[in-house]
Amino acid sequence: MSKSKQGKKRTIRGKFIGALVLFAFIISLGASIIVDTVYYDNQVYETGEIAFAVARTTANHIDGDRIQGYLDTKEKDDHYEEIQNLIDSNVDEFGLQHHYVFAPVGNEYIYIWDAGESSALGVKADDLSDEELKEIQGLLKGEPQGFNISLTEKYGLCGTALEPIFNSEGKIVAVVGVDFPMPAIIQMILMFSLVVTGLVVFVTIAGGSLFYHSIKMNIIRPIEKLNKATGEMVSNIDNDVEFNVNIHTDDELETLAESFGKMDKDLRTYIRDLEKVTAEKERIGAELNVATKIQADMLPRIFPPFPDRKDIDLYASMTPAKEVGGDFYDFFLVDDDHLALVMADVSGKGVPAALFMVIAKTLIKNCLLTGDSPAEALSSTNDQLAEGNESDMFVTVWLAVIDLKTGKGMAANAGHEHPAIRRAGGEYELEVYRHSVAVATMEGMPFKEHEFELNPGDSLFVYTDGVAEATSADNELFGTDRMLTALNSEPDALPDRILENVMNGINDFVKEAEQFDDITMLCFRYNEPK
Repeated sequence: MSKSKQGKKRTIRGKFIGALVLFAFIISLGASIIVDTVYYDNQVYETGEIAFAVARTTANHIDGDRIQGYLDTKEKDDHYEEIQNLIDSNVDEFGLQHHYVFAPVGNEYIYIWDAGESSALGVKADDLSDEELKEIQGLLKGEPQGFNISLTEKYGLCGTALEPIFNSEGKIVAVVGVDFPMPAIIQMILMFSLVVTGLVVFVTIAGGSLFYHSIKMNIIRPIEKLNKATGEMVSNIDNDVEFNVNIHTDDELETLAESFGKMDKDLRTYIRDLEKVTAEKERIGAELNVATKIQADMLPRIFPPFPDRKDIDLYASMTPAKEVGGDFYDFFLVDDDHLALVMADVSGKGVPAALFMVIAKTLIKNCLLTGDSPAEALSSTNDQLAEGNESDMFVTVWLAVIDLKTGKGMAANAGHEHPAIRRAGGEYELEVYRHSVAVATMEGMPFKEHEFELNPGDSLFVYTDGVAEATSADNELFGTDRMLTALNSEPDALPDRILENVMNGINDFVKEAEQFDDITMLCFRYNEPK
């Protein structure tokens, strides 16, 4: 990680303080909102109770049977003056914004009494807000009404309580209205909110500070010590200084510190062992490199192998799955007129397979050079390899000896892949026939052989199972059908080009998937005899 990115890292102390401040803010805000809401509702409720009590008292003093007379004559009497005085005194005593009485007349509302307005009788009440009109209409229908808070152009923000006035027949003839000013209550609520918020913030900060101090002493500082000690662990290992951090919290942090101490000791032991293993691996790697070179040197690698002979073209290759493979191929002249071709695959991989391969290759070649037929060479090799084969390894072999004068040959297949043959001017096809068991499975096993004949221009392609069983990332096999497609992309090409086409087909198919088996191929073309 770059230094610029490291510089942007926040400490656990800073993160915790930030989280604590955020928590304090949320707690303070939440507590203030809850307390303010409860206090506001309580104040509105108490104010509404006072307003309704005033309106109810006024309604009880008014004689409802006189309302219609006041509206008709516009004349005032002692009862009228008494109610006017009551309304005026209520305004002063309770600090009301507005106190009035009006009666519904058709679609209009007419004032009968209005605090501070001695000439209000008969005046149209056109200063009522929409909220008040809605409350009045509901009241006249007999619907219960609550303390309604509204904003009016004339009186500002106020709460309204309405109380009906009944005549002797029980009919609503007028309505008493009490408007209570709300700004004073709002101001009181704001003051209360500030006090409550201040107390909550103070208590939260005080409690948070104590909590932070406890966390700092029991968590943050031990973690900082542990972080510093672990950061120096690698350099301390190089300087041979053991891990040591003084943490005594009697909890998981102390256990964690002890675990780091144990990890430091285990890491030192692991490094010492790793140094030994690395040295051993380097030694083995060097030996494997030598073994790889020896194995490669044992396989014919000079092409064309018989530059003076124009009657044959031959090319072979092996791509091991590991440093040392178990596949092998071989070709050599038994005499001037006979060519031996060998393609084999040893079970297993690595050094054991390579050692088994060396023995098998040597035995097969020696048998053929002494004049044995393919079946006899396999039988002799089988008996010698099976004797004392405690590792239970075996080798599949395709073996042929071709008379270069006539093109006739004898082949034997010991559990190996079927070869592909191309006749001149045609395409490669698999030559499928029954084959024998693999070599080294059991002593005394018989091996079959069969005759074949190549005409000028014919080609022969042999391979190990690493070709057909090359596996893609989707766990799909390359298969012989794709192999034949690659072979027949240029069926008349020379042997080296044929092998290149097959290898390209395998690589395009498996892409980046790991190679699990050796890939070994040989292509032989028979030309006009010399």
